[in-house]
Amino acid sequence: MKLALVRQTYTPFGGAERFVERALGALREQGADVTIIARRWSGEPGPGFLRCDPFFMGRTWRDRGFARRVQGIIATGRFDLVQSHERIPGCNVFRAGDGTHAQWLALRARHESALGRLWLRLSPWHRYILGAEAEMFRHPELRAVICISRMVKEDIVRHYDVDAAKLHVIYNGIDLNEFHPSAADRHRTEVRAQLGAADDVPVFVYVGSGFARKGVATLIEAAARMRDGRAHFWVVGRDKNEGRYRALARKAGVADRFRFLGPQRDVRPFLGAADAFVLPTLYEPLSNAVLEALACGLPAIVTTTCGAAELVTPGRSGYIFDAGKADALAGHLDRLAFPGVAAGMRDAARAAVADLSAPAMAGRLLDLYRELLAPAS
Repeated sequence: MKLALVRQTYTPFGGAERFVERALGALREQGADVTIIARRWSGEPGPGFLRCDPFFMGRTWRDRGFARRVQGIIATGRFDLVQSHERIPGCNVFRAGDGTHAQWLALRARHESALGRLWLRLSPWHRYILGAEAEMFRHPELRAVICISRMVKEDIVRHYDVDAAKLHVIYNGIDLNEFHPSAADRHRTEVRAQLGAADDVPVFVYVGSGFARKGVATLIEAAARMRDGRAHFWVVGRDKNEGRYRALARKAGVADRFRFLGPQRDVRPFLGAADAFVLPTLYEPLSNAVLEALACGLPAIVTTTCGAAELVTPGRSGYIFDAGKADALAGHLDRLAFPGVAAGMRDAARAAVADLSAPAMAGRLLDLYRELLAPAS
């Protein structure tokens, strides 16, 4: 089976890229010939990478040019299946790892000013992405859509007329050996000492880049409203406006309890040293970070617009709240900060993702690919 996976930018920090990395190894172990088509990547590419980097100026030209070049590669017929992680009309399989742009804009508009909503409607880039998304879902070559959560499947049905038989829910796979509750034994004492958190201080860890979409401002506001003023917060991820969030923390009077740690290649030490995980995101199709935290035994606080909420049982493996509701988030933070509560949820958190191994994910993907290829063969 000759399979191409399309992703514009390949870095070690993004959730989609970590999915590709895990899927790549697992699929190759099961005999698939996999090529990654990308515009650029971090580090030295291996033999399975195909560079596709046409000249561009601005992100609309960039995305349109990349899509056209990939469409040219598809037309050569060198691959049995082309699975795109970008909205490219003509791909055989679309992995909706970023959800739907239509749903993201609808949710974002609720939190924007009138001027902000006008900009969303007029933005050339948003208009291009919406058009490409709609064309892709209509395209006759689209044979399957991998929905990384039930929420994503429902969003696609809500916004687009897609045959339900094409929609397949396949959660991301994680390395259940690498992400394990034993990370606490390896990292808790050392990392807490480095970051100034005593062993009895409740620590919440957040992992994700793009602080505006993922709710860091709400987290800061909620921290200021907590009854328990001891809790520390570790923010792992990249954002070009990080200084703005540091200023928000100072203004809210919680700067001494927040640590902005930047992007990290390995988040396991921070997961192992924390008590619980929090992702107050406005929109998140699934989030590998939540899956990894649960696998490490951390109860997770997520929003109703995060696909990972499907795996969280309130009161057993974490809590769920409406995005932007700082008071509700503060209440959940206080519950998990109470001595012994987070530790009592460790087994349930781990059990929530016990079936989501990388080999299991690869098996589901291969079953889908074989099903798609069976009529042709």
